[in-house]
Amino acid sequence: MHIVMPIFQDANGLAIKFFIQKDIAQEIQAELCEVVASLGGRVEAKVPRQGYVLVQPGTAEEERLRLCWMAQDRPQRHFVPYTYVEACKIAGMQLKQIFVENGLPVKMHIHPSIANINARTTLSQRIMHSGGDPTSSPQSAKIILADPNTEVFQHLVKTYQSIPDKHVESYLWVKKCVEKGSLVYTPLIYKNPGGRRPGEERTPFTEDDERHLCEWIAAKIPYKQTGGRTGNRLYQQLCEMIADPEYAWVSRHTWQSWRERYKKNAMRLDAMIAQIVDQKKPVPGEQGQYGYVRQDEEKNKRPRKKRPKPAEQNLHKQEMIIGGISADSAEVPVIVFDASPVKSGPSTSRALVRSSPAEEELEDGEDSEEWAVRIGNEPPPKWGKRPASEESEAQKPRKRMKSSDADSIEGTSLDSGVHLIDRTLQEIATEYRFTLEEVKEFYDQCGEMERTKIRFHKMRQILSSIGES
Repeated sequence: MHIVMPIFQDANGLAIKFFIQKDIAQEIQAELCEVVASLGGRVEAKVPRQGYVLVQPGTAEEERLRLCWMAQDRPQRHFVPYTYVEACKIAGMQLKQIFVENGLPVKMHIHPSIANINARTTLSQRIMHSGGDPTSSPQSAKIILADPNTEVFQHLVKTYQSIPDKHVESYLWVKKCVEKGSLVYTPLIYKNPGGRRPGEERTPFTEDDERHLCEWIAAKIPYKQTGGRTGNRLYQQLCEMIADPEYAWVSRHTWQSWRERYKKNAMRLDAMIAQIVDQKKPVPGEQGQYGYVRQDEEKNKRPRKKRPKPAEQNLHKQEMIIGGISADSAEVPVIVFDASPVKSGPSTSRALVRSSPAEEELEDGEDSEEWAVRIGNEPPPKWGKRPASEESEAQKPRKRMKSSDADSIEGTSLDSGVHLIDRTLQEIATEYRFTLEEVKEFYDQCGEMERTKIRFHKMRQILSSIGES
């Protein structure tokens, strides 16, 4: 039958001695004495040579006890927080003082990358229960504990890995050490820095290697004057052929070695390449040669878009319909005319009047008696004489006309003197209910009567649809 020994007894069955800091509360001291006795230990009134000094961290008395009683010649005397007793009871065993070297606690620093306050507190108590000092600065600490899941961890490793007797460990490392019962640092492994090891020889180039290299260059760059024999890509392509059984010899050297072999022996190898070329006589630009690529397919040129005439551009600038018309939209389109001044010049309608075939200028020598002119005191021409009936009517007293009669007569005389184009513009303005000035302004810009009529017809439709909606 296996007998379970009390926690606070050594291998010889003797009770482990404890000393309690005197200024700790009496209730806590009484409870500590009871728990220590129940676990097989004994509380002494004086500091024992071998045993545990239970202190309250951060107090002046704790600092005094350490200064007075901590010494390298007493490695068996340990200073631990008074919570050590309860921690051993919970663990079911006596926690070993593994974070102690030469009788002194190992100095540790808990890095701010461990941001969780509860995790930092638990980590600090676990270190103190095992004999360590977690209150040291990064400069004085031997061990820096940090979160390995942060970027700063690798920075700390690179910063301190070259400093002897300085270690950067994960916060999980403390728990692993406590479970193992010993202080074990994360081991260092050898990482090959590159280059050949001392005494290791290069793979020598053989005649077959050079022959293969010359055949490759002769196939890719048969004529040296085209250039490219000392470029990197030629030899990188060579090493990319390693999967081909015919190019198994490529694996003997790196692409840099193949390139250097050619560079340092260019004159001799060029002669060998020239012999191979003379035998095969390749044509420059054959498929597979280095530097030659397939020509791109010709692309059909897109026809240029014709630019609108300046007259049309000005017309579109001056007339814009802003907004849209839809059945479910309440937006009102606005018809906008450009307010920029129109260059002064003869009206289009006047120009067309002059070019009318019925009113061409008379040629020289085409004098007509019908349109003769009175000269000096000569009698007036026939067309200038009034008929007798008109003269008699002119001598009669004129009657006062009504305003309506005057308007009708005046309108008749106006219509009789208006040209056909102006009359048509007047009809357009009247039919679609726009001002004559707006219609004339648009017609002067485009010069097309049908286009003018269509434009104002559309504008009236738009305005009518707005009224209906």
